[in-house]
Amino acid sequence: MQTAPTVIVKPGEADRVLAGHPWIYHGSILRVTQTVADGDIVQVKDHRQRFLGIGFYNSKSKINVRLLETERVEIDRAFFERRIRGALALRQKRLPGATSFRVVNAESDFLSGLIVDKYEDVLVIQTSSLGMEQRKPMIAAALKSIFSPRAIAERNEMASRKFEGLPDANGILEGELTGETSISLNGLRFSIDLLAGHKTGCYLDQQINYEQVARFAKGAQVLDCFTFIGGFALHAARAGAARVHAIDQSAEAIATAEKNAAANGLRNCAFEAANVFDWLKAQTTASPHEKVIPRFDLIVLDPPSFTRNRASIPDALRGYKEIHLRALKLLKRDGVLATFCCSHHIDALTFQQVILEAAYDAHRVLRRIDAYTQSPDHPIIPTIPETEYLKGFAFQVAR
Repeated sequence: MQTAPTVIVKPGEADRVLAGHPWIYHGSILRVTQTVADGDIVQVKDHRQRFLGIGFYNSKSKINVRLLETERVEIDRAFFERRIRGALALRQKRLPGATSFRVVNAESDFLSGLIVDKYEDVLVIQTSSLGMEQRKPMIAAALKSIFSPRAIAERNEMASRKFEGLPDANGILEGELTGETSISLNGLRFSIDLLAGHKTGCYLDQQINYEQVARFAKGAQVLDCFTFIGGFALHAARAGAARVHAIDQSAEAIATAEKNAAANGLRNCAFEAANVFDWLKAQTTASPHEKVIPRFDLIVLDPPSFTRNRASIPDALRGYKEIHLRALKLLKRDGVLATFCCSHHIDALTFQQVILEAAYDAHRVLRRIDAYTQSPDHPIIPTIPETEYLKGFAFQVAR
């Protein structure tokens, strides 16, 4: 390959790169040896001129360089095909039999700025970096070669694109896609709108946890908060729950969840469109001479992220404490609380501490009986903390 422009990082900044983190911030750069266009390939060296790797450059972003490779290679269709095939092989080993899953998870698969989700025979991509955005045709060609999909869509409405100077984009890149798409998760059918749902259409990172939590549902009265299209609710219903009550603020999501329950022949569940905070507050508010009667054996809390940045962490922790306090008041003795946090700004220990503070205020003692993480199609690289975001626990009310 032709020698690319060189970005030289400051002393001490190479260690994080050598450990595997692909981001080089503007403040880490000592100098750029020549003029380089945004989106072009650069090579990165330390202050002693030792080669560290190659990646995409963008002067408009706080992340000036996103490393892709530690060797000098051409970033062409063949590169993307090799890298995506490697990512697919990992999924096939860790999730054998799954037909809908995340194929590429950006930094986790050394393709910073690229997400590819597979929904049966449809692929949905997100490009959150300028370099990846400029190479969408190349990426689409590689995906067609590997998967021969019915359609390739893009869902590029993330806030992170604005930091790269990119506009929103949503539509079909290849093939045809009309109406809803039916997918299978653990043998249950879900209908989703790939052009209008959350994320790329669905939350695939809970695929394993759906079944893990459902183990506690047999014969149980279940409350599923923030159900979206019914992921935990339907799995609990299939596992033999006596009754499942599922809540989400979105009336559209609730309508889809009801349709999904009917399509799977599950009649032991009911769905309600309501603000979860308001609903929990109403159910746990009692007059001075009344007592809240716990009535659920299993409660699932799977809210969307309460944090967009570090500044919002204190407000997020107050929100988490509030919903856990209310939920614990509704949980019977020996009942199970399965709870999740999907922000990488809040680590597992901090999340657990908030739950324990809520338990103290609710006069409950909890026994931790399980811990959860994101599905293996969302791999975690410990030296890239941003790749680990989903954490969860199952607690049993000991007394």
